Amino acid sequence: MEFIETVDLKRTFGDIVAVEDLNLRIREGEVFAFLGPNGAGKTTTVRMLTTLIHPTSGKAYIGGNEVGREPDSMNIRAMTGFLPEAPGLYERLSAARNLDFYGRLYGVPESRRKARIEELLKWIGLWKRRDSPVATFSKGMRQKIAIVRAMVHDPQILFLDEPTAGLDPSAAKTVRDFLVDLGSMGKTIFLNTHNLSEAERVSTRIGVVSTQLLAQGTPKELAARYLKPASVFRLREATEDVVQAVDALDFVEEVHVEDGELHVSLEDPQKGNPAIAKAVIAAGGEIEFIVEKEMGLEEVYLRLLEDAA
Repeated sequence: MEFIETVDLKRTFGDIVAVEDLNLRIREGEVFAFLGPNGAGKTTTVRMLTTLIHPTSGKAYIGGNEVGREPDSMNIRAMTGFLPEAPGLYERLSAARNLDFYGRLYGVPESRRKARIEELLKWIGLWKRRDSPVATFSKGMRQKIAIVRAMVHDPQILFLDEPTAGLDPSAAKTVRDFLVDLGSMGKTIFLNTHNLSEAERVSTRIGVVSTQLLAQGTPKELAARYLKPASVFRLREATEDVVQAVDALDFVEEVHVEDGELHVSLEDPQKGNPAIAKAVIAAGGEIEFIVEKEMGLEEVYLRLLEDAA
């Protein structure tokens, strides 16, 4: 059963279309990374799903509750936690008082609130700093506080909007490791990001958006769907004769030289590489090594955006 579902979801701001015909299916317990360039509609989508703004048209459901319909919207707010891109912690307040303030807003009873705050701060390794002002924390520590602040009412789903934006590499790694831990808890996590390596490391499934949804699936599924296998031939010299000889092979789909290496796209590298090697040698080329090209999320992402342009 899909925990989050959107059906032809659309949002406009005057003449500007921010999100159009968005159809998502996200299962309970998934870590779903929502990828796209700036202005692609990622934040607008999250604002709709967290009931901060209404869709212009279409439908969205969270745990069977319909976005924009009362009392469903109240149910959605109770079962979701939201980390905006600019979380706005109260820096003069301690870590514990920041969490306590939001626990009160969510109506968490005092006894449960205290236990929950202790549980969360111990989990992120900041219990001993519970009475320290947040202003004294590092960026990575502050972001961890902001994330658990969204969890103080024990929501079923977390919406995280660019959780590592503006952080230095060390702080970003701290937050990424934390997201992996979150995923192991069985929570449903909707991660807005344009950081491809981050999405590949922490998510179970990915959606790529540019106003409209371009694709969704696991990184491996997307690579198999949108990219052709390729072999990389490292040559002493990639001459034009060698390129032409390889390009003339009927099973070769594309060939180009990149940083002195011959990149060859073909359906079955294991079967085709010996014939390519023979053609290279016959054309006077000298092969130093052959490897299968790794197809990562970056290639998929750029291909999808290029095709959508």
